Amino acid sequence: MKKLYKSILVLILSTVTIQSCNFLEVDPIGKTTIPKFFSDMEGLRASLPGTYSEVYNYYSTEFYKYPDVAGNMLYLNGIGTGADMVNQFNYTFTPENETEAVGYIWRKIYVAMANANNIIEYSPALEEKFPTHIQEIKFIRAQALFIRALSHFDLVRVYAQPYNFTADASHIGVPVLLKTPGPSSNLGRNSVKETYDQIEKDLKLSIVEFGTNPFKDAYHASKKASEALLSRVYLYKEQWDSVIKYSSLVIANTNLSTGTDYTDMYNKMAPGVESIFRLNGLKKSTTLGKFYNSQTPIYIPSDTLISLFDNPSDIRLSLLKNSEGKPICLKYYITSQVAEIDKHYDPFVLRLSEIYLNRAEAYLNKNMLAEAAADVKQIIARAYGKTPAEITIDESSKEALGAVIVKERTKELCFEAHNLFDITRQKRSLIRESKTNSTLKKLTYPNNKFILPIPQTELNANPNMVQNPL
Repeated sequence: MKKLYKSILVLILSTVTIQSCNFLEVDPIGKTTIPKFFSDMEGLRASLPGTYSEVYNYYSTEFYKYPDVAGNMLYLNGIGTGADMVNQFNYTFTPENETEAVGYIWRKIYVAMANANNIIEYSPALEEKFPTHIQEIKFIRAQALFIRALSHFDLVRVYAQPYNFTADASHIGVPVLLKTPGPSSNLGRNSVKETYDQIEKDLKLSIVEFGTNPFKDAYHASKKASEALLSRVYLYKEQWDSVIKYSSLVIANTNLSTGTDYTDMYNKMAPGVESIFRLNGLKKSTTLGKFYNSQTPIYIPSDTLISLFDNPSDIRLSLLKNSEGKPICLKYYITSQVAEIDKHYDPFVLRLSEIYLNRAEAYLNKNMLAEAAADVKQIIARAYGKTPAEITIDESSKEALGAVIVKERTKELCFEAHNLFDITRQKRSLIRESKTNSTLKKLTYPNNKFILPIPQTELNANPNMVQNPL
């Protein structure tokens, strides 16, 4: 990791990032400036917005698009040379794709992680120095722990096979970064199990550190966000009891968005009642809107996705078709009722609909079919504008109910960075519709192509870095 770590030694001053392509040029400054910056409460407070900004930086670009582009529920409007994400769409990516998803996802996530690590590393000393601010320091550190856990989780999903790829998750994962390394560091890759162990440790510690701090808003990490992320982490680990435990904690304290509140959280920039954690894009990049815009969209819902909606009144369908009935993703369309200067995009990381579906899948795998059906009925009922009691699904067959859960998860979470990850963790093959304009129609599980390669510059600089099978 020598090249990467040395290029991302970062000091966040509010929303300003000091960084360099050559670590040796910034190392002497970094050694003195970072501790000085974190020597008082103002520095610690100022570091948090910048850290959130770096998370937004990777969620609003390649990372958020990759699982859908590489999945099976969209097609690209234009796949010529240089088209956005075309190598991910066609699975023709290589380690040399440094200025595409391969290089950018790796670098941007580690930048966010490095900023969170600075908060975690330097905040304990401030507790001794400013004892009257201990609760505030813990609250800031809890948010950093959540961000570090999220960063590791996102990274391991992109560059390593899913947790259940081997029986004990001993297959190769990603480097676990707990502090900014020195100039001589050449860190190797931890196993997937070790990576997930650290994710769990950070999230559980964050819950303790959040303490009794109330849920502030969906744009800040919280105890609820940590519980929700644990629900997803345990889903990937197939630890069903833990999925149920943490999902239930979140469900007990959150309501689903219904009616216009549901569509407004996409089209009118409303936070959304069910939002648990989403990123604030005010005065930041608007690239998501560019690729999903309603006039000349680059990413278009596939016929396969649209065909899953067997009820024309499904509220989610209104976010996947325009007024003329043409397939267009409107999850990143802001209505004219919002002033042009205020328009921005706030990508979801966690919301309650997913948590219900997580728990439904866990109940299913514990053969608790009635409970699984009850959870998925909540999602269907909201979509149809009905009550759960009015929804009828086959609860007698585990296979049939499982298919319903997969179907509802696909409809509910499309274009929110889940598709490919759900396919691989469920050990399904990637099968695209026959009319897809991708050169790749099918990818049978297991397959080396389901994960991105490590960037070549990282391999060149770090003798301990191991490449994924190509």
